[in-house]
This record gives sequence, structure tokens and C-alpha cells, in this order.
Amino acid sequence: MNTFPQPMHMTPRQEKFRAEYKSQISPLYNGLLHIGVMYAVGISLLYYCYQHLDNPTWAWLAIIPVAIAGNFIEWAMHKYVMHRLIDVFALRAIYDRHTRQHHQYFTDTEYTIDTTKEFRIVFFPWRVLTVLGVAGTIFGYIASQIFNPNVGYILFMTMIGHYLIYETFHYCCHVPENWFVSNMPFINTIRRHHAAHHNLGIMMHKNMNLSFPIADWAMGTSDVKRSLLGTLFNGYDETHIDPKLKPIIEKFKNARVQEERVTLEGPILTSEESGALEK
Repeated sequence: MNTFPQPMHMTPRQEKFRAEYKSQISPLYNGLLHIGVMYAVGISLLYYCYQHLDNPTWAWLAIIPVAIAGNFIEWAMHKYVMHRLIDVFALRAIYDRHTRQHHQYFTDTEYTIDTTKEFRIVFFPWRVLTVLGVAGTIFGYIASQIFNPNVGYILFMTMIGHYLIYETFHYCCHVPENWFVSNMPFINTIRRHHAAHHNLGIMMHKNMNLSFPIADWAMGTSDVKRSLLGTLFNGYDETHIDPKLKPIIEKFKNARVQEERVTLEGPILTSEESGALEK
């Protein structure tokens, strides 16, 4: 049985891609400034909305449907935009940044970063938070007209909060192994879950959530076969990985297989492998 985490190692293919990617990062890029602005703006927006709440009571319940909807939207965006080429400017750019770059830079045999310069390949650009803020404002306004201003503010807070959780969890998936990421509930689950997603054989089909793997469980795209609670609290346990996936996962860890059967657009799969992944 495989154990998680395994010792990190890079294939020559991954080493080459990393070297080329790093050489193209602007010398003006500052990783700490990148995330500092993102978290400062996000937290400020949360604080602003909280200050405008007026005895919200039942309005807090709006968090539940908004968070669940957000989890499924996160899943759908990952599966159908970040891993499926839609030849429209913004959507094409998302696909390019994710499938052609992020998934070449990180694999399930080496998914960690060493420097803050590499924050560029981990965190979304600032424009994502801007787009989310605009969308949250529109939906929040609609909710405030249908219900009341408290619901509108809480809807907006939930959307921004979800984004900050997404980015934080994703960061925890790509830092070197440490006590916190291996022992913190939900964090350890998503770290193993996301590391498996970076396997070059299954990356286009499995483990699309990056906050809580609720939609992956509901849509049958989790690599583990467990109950919802078992999936959420799976941690580093690999005993429940779908047996149909194990041969594919092991095959695509091999450097030679990667060279022969992986492109910037993803893996070249046999009909049997495609069938196993789509079940």
C-alpha cells in the first residue's frame, strides 16, 4: 500500500518546465506583495460588510446555500474551464495558466514550492478577486432587494470568504510538509486530495474541489470512495482510493510514461483508462 506523503522527486520533464517558467517570471514580481494585497483587500471587504450588518439573526443562514453553491461552482469551474479549453479570451487564459502551466509545474511526485517567487504559480492574479467582488456586489444587491440588506451583505461575505479559504487551502497544498498541514483537519484532507489531483494521469477527471471536497463526493469525481464525512475527514488516508484508479496513478508517476504520454493539454489515455476515469 502506498503511503502519503512520499519523498518528493522531479522527473527531467518537470525540472525543465520549472526552470523555463522561473526564468520568465518578471524580476519586479513580489510574492509577498501579491498575497498581501489579496488578503488585505479580502479581509477589509469582510470587515466592511460585517460593520454594516444590523441584527442579522436568521440572515446568517444564508451562508449555508451560498457556500454549498460556491463549492459546486468551484468544482465546475475547475473541471469545465480550468481543464477544458474554451477558445474565448479570458477562459482560454484560465485554461492556459492552469492546465498548461500549473499542472506542468506541480505533479503528485513534487508539488511543493521553495520560494515566495513561486507564489505566482500558486495564487490567482488580483483580477480574480476583482471579478468576484463585482459578482458578489451584483448578487448581494439582488439578495438585499428580495430579502433584506443583511442577507445581501452576508452573501457577499460568504463569496469573498470562500475565495480566501480556497487560496489558503491551495497554498497549504503546495508548501513543504510540516506539522500543521499534516495534522489540521480539512487541511490534511485537501492536501492529499489535491496532490492526487496533480497526478498527470487523472488530473483532468478527478479531485476538482480545492476547499472542501463536497462536490467531488456528490458528483463521483473523488479518488476515494467513502461517505461524505469520511471524504471530508479522510486526511492522509489512502486505503480508500478507488482500485480502478491505482494502476493509472502509478503508471503516470513514471518519468518515461510522462515523456511519452503527457502533453501540455494533459495525458494521452487508452480507451480503458478513459473508461475507468469516467465511471
